[in-house]
Amino acid sequence: MKNPIVYKTEEEIPLFLDAKRVAALLCISTTTCYDIMHQDDFPTIFIGNRMLVKKDQLFNWIAAQT
Repeated sequence: MKNPIVYKTEEEIPLFLDAKRVAALLCISTTTCYDIMHQDDFPTIFIGNRMLVKKDQLFNWIAAQT
């Protein structure tokens, strides 16, 4: 089994997150995460072919969903 991505504190979370890290934080599959990251209301930024999201924007998006 692969080593899971685990953060013990919010400070350990990187400033920019890729789909694999977002999926780990949300406890969802990477495929589902890519689907979410393609939604218009999700704060995805594109750098080349990479899809990233800033940590604070992810937390704001989560708060807006609840």
